[in-house]
Amino acid sequence: MDCLLKTTENPTGRVIANHGARLLVRDAEGHIHRCVALKKLGLVVTGDAVEWQPQASGDARVTQLLPRQSLLQRPDRRGKLKPVAANLTRLVIVSAPEPGIDTLLIDQYIAAAEHANIEALIAVNKHDLLDAAQQDDVDALLNVYRSIGYETQCVSARSTSALAPLADTLSNHISILVGQSGVGKSSIVQQLFPDLDIQIGALSAASGSGAHTTTVTSWYDLPSGGALIDSPGVRQFAIDYLGPAELAVGFREIRETAVGCRFNNCTHLHEPNCAVRAAVDAKHISAERYANYCKLMRELNPAHPSS
Repeated sequence: MDCLLKTTENPTGRVIANHGARLLVRDAEGHIHRCVALKKLGLVVTGDAVEWQPQASGDARVTQLLPRQSLLQRPDRRGKLKPVAANLTRLVIVSAPEPGIDTLLIDQYIAAAEHANIEALIAVNKHDLLDAAQQDDVDALLNVYRSIGYETQCVSARSTSALAPLADTLSNHISILVGQSGVGKSSIVQQLFPDLDIQIGALSAASGSGAHTTTVTSWYDLPSGGALIDSPGVRQFAIDYLGPAELAVGFREIRETAVGCRFNNCTHLHEPNCAVRAAVDAKHISAERYANYCKLMRELNPAHPSS
């Protein structure tokens, strides 16, 4: 059970689902309470640690939002940035040979994870369907990410045993799955949680709504410890909310190499004496990663000239 830092005498808990204005908060004893948050707290989301106060009647009240260790955000339809899930420690980027491993999308997710202070892990699903030559190609691609410090796994959602390494990696972490449609995210969730129907049923009963919809961001406990926050709406998202400087920080090898650039505000696209472009030419930085960086940078600011 969570060990949460108290700031008052009110009980603490973890938000395990949010149904619009209504929250489900689990206390230290494992009991689930329907709550509403004070408006001054802003948007409280799944994964948030909170203090709450029972009421004489009706829903309990969330009175305090405890400090967040991380916050994953995405733009809404109007472009306004809104929080999706809090206190994540792992962003699991799921890809697959079918429909295709999209490194541009992977690099977007990694940049979002770096910006949000969340560890990124790349999982290639359906790896068992590949022949030896195709597996070698995937391994070469993943080696680019391993060489700059990211964990990678090749998995199969066909059985629980085939996902055991991923389950072990997620143990004691608070994780979320992201990736393009068709890569098998839902199948992975089902295999990771043999008791998924029971957990969904408990959330449905606690919400009092009689149903737990697929649009709700929910917290599910992993059998080996840790949790997965499942937010169907965030399984795909863009990073156009990042500025150019924030995007550069999201590419860790570029961020680390940029200290050698002549100009402090170097975009690494066209400026002279750019240490990043020199590292690409010397094959110290992946040409494909750099090309993805350039594409994303120009999408953020089309006025940038070509390198």
